[in-house]
Formats: sequence, C-alpha cells, structure tokens
Amino acid sequence: MPDWLINFILGIVEGVTEFIPVSSTGHLLIAEHLLKVEKSDLFNIVIQCGAVIAVLPLFPERIYKFVFELGEKETRGYLLKIFVAFFITGAVGFVLDKKGFKLPEDPHPVAIALLLGGLAFIAVEFFLRGKKLGTEITWTIAIAVAGGQLIAGTCPGTSRSGATIVFCLLLGLSRPAATEFSFLVGIPTMLAAGGWKIFKAVHHPAILAPKEDWGMLLLTTVVAAVVSFAVVKWFLRYVQTHTFNAFGFYRIALAVAILLLIK
Repeated sequence: MPDWLINFILGIVEGVTEFIPVSSTGHLLIAEHLLKVEKSDLFNIVIQCGAVIAVLPLFPERIYKFVFELGEKETRGYLLKIFVAFFITGAVGFVLDKKGFKLPEDPHPVAIALLLGGLAFIAVEFFLRGKKLGTEITWTIAIAVAGGQLIAGTCPGTSRSGATIVFCLLLGLSRPAATEFSFLVGIPTMLAAGGWKIFKAVHHPAILAPKEDWGMLLLTTVVAAVVSFAVVKWFLRYVQTHTFNAFGFYRIALAVAILLLIK
C-alpha cells in the first residue's frame, strides 16, 4: 500500500475519532497495527492538532463571548475554568513528559480501556435515566475534567472526551453542556501538547523525529482536520437529542473484537 494512502486512512481515523468518545489514540494504535506501520508520538499528536483547530468555527457563540463579552462575570468564570482545567492537565503532562513517559503500543490495554469506558457510559446513562441535568460549569466539574484528561492521556483507549464527558454527566451536567466544555478544554490542551512536541522535534530532530516525513504528516493533518469538522458538526447536533449508549455499545464491541482477533 502506498505511503500516501496509509496516511490518508490514518487522517480519516483521527478525524472521525478525535472528539467523539471512542478514543482517537486507541483507534490510531489499532489502525497502525493493522496497517503494519509505526508512527511516532510526534505524528499522532500533530495530526490531533489539525483535528482540534478545525472545530473552532463550530463554537461561534462561545468564541464571540470570549472576544467581545469578556467583561461579563459569567464569561470570565467559564473561561477561567477552562484555563484551570487546561493548566492542571498541562502541568502534570509536562512532568510526565520530562520523566520520559510513553504511551504503550500494545493493542490489548487499549481494548481493556475501551471496554471499561463503554461499560461506564452505559452505567452512567442508566443512572441518569429520568434525572434533570443542569448547564452550570462548577469548579468541581472543571477539576474533574482535568482529571479525566490526565487519565485519558496516560491510558490509550480511554478517550479524552469520553472520560471528561462521563465525569461531567456524573456531576449533573447536561449532555450538550458536557460536550461543549469537554471540547473547549481539549482545544488548548491538544494544541499545547502538539506545540511542545514540535518544539522538541525542531530542537532535537535526530532524536525525536529522525525519520519523520513532514509531507506525509501535513497530508494526514489536513485530512484529519476536514473530517473532524464534519464529524463534530454532526456530533454536536446528535447530543442534543440522544444519549451516549450507542458509543458505549460500540466501545464494548470493538474491545471484544480486538481481544479476539488481534494477537
């Protein structure tokens, strides 16, 4: 299979899975395993940045408030909670990176994380049945989202959006509000991670990116961005009227398939 097609497929996988709660990192590791290619952490994180940047236009009202209504108490509070969740995630992530932490590449831990996350979604949706959910982002929710991002960042297959949305739901936040806050916290988090990886690669190319094909990386990033925009636009409408049960069942089915088929 030609390199451009492999990278095109990986871009589609990243774009589809980055924001929906099924784990983009887990899907990329599985796709790379099936395609028999090995991509660097730099590759995986940079293409995530492409997917993240693409969704910014999908939050016009919130971005308008951040730019033109920052004087309002509610807007400042919301933005501060995003910053605190981002700061906690970034600070702990920086320490882990300095200590040389690397994601495991074995697909079986990914399968376990997918399975547990799927069961968590189904259990949470059962618990929430008939309950009235709110829209206020509390400080407890902001800190829980940071914790969810850290869990996802160290356990591939967990899903950053999956973990953060589950925590938000458990703390009484509505599905649309949980999805929006999860996504908005994820944007600076992923961009910072990508920027840090690029910075290190530029300064230590022989160590961190000795064989990186920057042309193929750019292709994959563009594909991921285009696909991500379309998928998130659909997903934001979906959560207005649907539960997360379908994603829970998908995660369980995929986990079983991985455990049975990938040796």
